[in-house]
Amino acid sequence: MKSKTKRILSFNLNIAIIMLLGCAGTTKVNTHGDRGKQVLIFTKTMGYRHSSIEPGTQAIQRMGKEQGIVMDATENAADFNAANLAKYDAVLFMNTTGDVLNPTQEAAFKSYIQAGGGFVGVHAATDTEYDWPWYNKLVGAYFLSHPKIQEAEMEVLNVTHPATRGFDKTWVKTEEWYNFKNISPDIDVLIRVDESSYEGGTNGENHPIAWFHNFDGGRSFYTAMGHGAETFQDAKFMQHLFGGIAYAIGE
Repeated sequence: MKSKTKRILSFNLNIAIIMLLGCAGTTKVNTHGDRGKQVLIFTKTMGYRHSSIEPGTQAIQRMGKEQGIVMDATENAADFNAANLAKYDAVLFMNTTGDVLNPTQEAAFKSYIQAGGGFVGVHAATDTEYDWPWYNKLVGAYFLSHPKIQEAEMEVLNVTHPATRGFDKTWVKTEEWYNFKNISPDIDVLIRVDESSYEGGTNGENHPIAWFHNFDGGRSFYTAMGHGAETFQDAKFMQHLFGGIAYAIGE
């Protein structure tokens, strides 16, 4: 009985912390308690390889440890099999590029999502699997182009989602701002970038930068930020990313 009471008190404390941090706009998002959540970080590239992959993965793993989430990292696509994927609450595509999965691995990943798994895409995750329409719908869009790295102003449209909870309506950041094609009409946009605040945008007034949606039985979150290693040292971005992870793992 004492153990059960302890778990209930721990859960209620975590909920209280989430509400407090969300209102305060602070950086720590602890939604996971002691339930042993696990995420697989996938870093395989078949095209351009971002130099932020290694330091970014390490930063995510460090924060995951603080939050009580096991964060395994792999570049081995063979890990996309039913038995291995079943261990994870979400799979995070960390700046993946190109055709990273073969048909058998694609089938295993699709079944994983259909069984209720979560997906998180960071930056170049939209520069991945161009010949797989199902993945296009899962991630929400495909990368088209980008201008030079520069500062721009973003508009936060949703301040109640875990990935943006408590944020100010305006967020100014330096980033490699992606232009997109094949944008799914089913995504729920969390943040859009104001194309009048920088040069080179091609998506118009509704230029999404971060979004989420329920898809084919699972949950998908994507953020277009994450080009440079410095982004993964940005406390606000890490709060944003881990809020997206919380959504993807079903918290």
